[in-house]
Amino acid sequence: MGKPNRKRYRMSEVKAQMTEAVGGTEVEFETDAGDILTFPHPLFTDDEWDEKVDGAENSKDKAIAILGEEQYEKYAAAGHKDSDIGLLMIAVQQDMQGQIKKRPTRS
Repeated sequence: MGKPNRKRYRMSEVKAQMTEAVGGTEVEFETDAGDILTFPHPLFTDDEWDEKVDGAENSKDKAIAILGEEQYEKYAAAGHKDSDIGLLMIAVQQDMQGQIKKRPTRS
């Protein structure tokens, strides 16, 4: 029995709203060399990706887990430090929090 005046959330609608609020399921960024790289948006990662990132033992391993080997090579060749990926993740998280706060909680 449902509670009066309470909306039921539909998972597909929640995911669609969140995807729209944060601008998609991938994060795209440009290196200083002009390469466009992507990785899954933290809201939409799968278990395998999460395990690789969480299991990384240092900044380089974490950067490789986030970007994958091929993109990591472009990232490193552009002169970026491994730890700079952490700065990017913080920026994504702050942007995500700001966008979600603007989104209505219920339709």
